[in-house]
Amino acid sequence: MSEAMMTAVMPEAAPAVLAVAREDFVAAMRNVATGVTVVTTDGPAGRYGVTVSAMTSVSADPPAVLVCVNEASPAAAAIAANKAFCVNLLADGQADLSDAFAGRARKADRFEGVATLRIGTGAPALADALSTFDCRLVETHRFGTHWVFIGLVVGVRRGEGAPLVYHNRVYCRPAAVA
Repeated sequence: MSEAMMTAVMPEAAPAVLAVAREDFVAAMRNVATGVTVVTTDGPAGRYGVTVSAMTSVSADPPAVLVCVNEASPAAAAIAANKAFCVNLLADGQADLSDAFAGRARKADRFEGVATLRIGTGAPALADALSTFDCRLVETHRFGTHWVFIGLVVGVRRGEGAPLVYHNRVYCRPAAVA
């Protein structure tokens, strides 16, 4: 990836006594329930999509979201080059889409058989996603093994229903507590 397009931000090295073991960190993160999203992009660098659980809002004014994409994913370089992405929040019945875009389906084209729409930036929006956030890339940062992409939201679509949730290595549906 071009240094002009991406800025690496690495923290100062912390003393070894403050670091936790990777295995302990990963095990503790399994307790975090997250919505499941597919982040898509299209443009001069090509069309890509990848399943991502690290997505959150950054600001409502201006509306912005961030996603974290592993540096090993071809989608990371494509998002940076295309300067646009779409965050597709999956509905509770779309575990198959999550698996396909995570690479578990072993299809040559992850978009095969998936209905998409073109909105705003040109990044593909999954037609049956619960919500979509069409974003223009405004900032990039590298931290550890991931690229952090911040996008200005230039369009949204929203549907009704429950989101697909990932918790403790399984897909779940949210349930009311009270």
